[in-house]
Amino acid sequence: MTAGPLGDFLHARRARLRPEDVGLQDLGPRRRVAGLRREELAQLAGVSVSYYTRLEQGLSRGASAEVLDAIAGALRLDAHERAHLDRLADAARRTPQPRRPRPEKLADETRDLLRAVDNVPALVLGRRTDVLAWNTLGHALLAGHLDLTQRPNLSRMLFLDPHCRELYADWKRKARAVVGNLRITVGKHPDDPLLAELIGELTMKSPEFVSLWRDHRVGPCDADSYELRHPVVGKVTVTQQTLSVARSPEQVLIVCTTPAGSPSEEALRLLRQVSERESIVDAPVRVPR
Repeated sequence: MTAGPLGDFLHARRARLRPEDVGLQDLGPRRRVAGLRREELAQLAGVSVSYYTRLEQGLSRGASAEVLDAIAGALRLDAHERAHLDRLADAARRTPQPRRPRPEKLADETRDLLRAVDNVPALVLGRRTDVLAWNTLGHALLAGHLDLTQRPNLSRMLFLDPHCRELYADWKRKARAVVGNLRITVGKHPDDPLLAELIGELTMKSPEFVSLWRDHRVGPCDADSYELRHPVVGKVTVTQQTLSVARSPEQVLIVCTTPAGSPSEEALRLLRQVSERESIVDAPVRVPR
């Protein structure tokens, strides 16, 4: 029996802490594990070593809220990690029931919202980071080498598309953010087969993804600034902000903003001028046979 997502997460977070980080003196023999030992973590959480060991090994699935609170405090989890722990513990209590999810569709109100922000690069992502729609400027900024009608997966692009890798000046920071967000999504949807397929593909094809995924860090992609090295307009610094879509809670609107009067704002203005198309396309064009 494997430890499962809950056990893997606990082990990864435990390995991140050192005795001195939590006020313990390391007076024992030479350490053979990274981070805290299980008995040290159990001592900090106030639970028995055997109970914590069973929990980490996936042999116990009924941890109470009080025990999870104690373990979260001992591991010094932040709010996002704490919520992730709760989701993993809840999933461990249930019997998995994989089922084919319904295709994600763009609501009319979301299409109208995307059209309303046509003056800035914007796109709508599904819960697996599939592009459901983007405006002309969003496509030109992030994926101008692809046909406008294509609907790629941004996580797949980031790790497997050389153009996307070259776009981000600090690619590793962007990759960490995307993987941290994917971890949250997997915690929310542990039985999603399409999400599992995406993780499996990235694991098989990208050693960088494997390294980041193994770390078990979690964090939402809410707002952050990135320097882009665009092949058409050169250096552009944008703040990518993630906004919730009211009618479709599993979807998000990503907008890329720049400071008023900045060189980056001027670069986006130039990019708009050189873009050949202006309409929003949210479905592939079908060529008659």
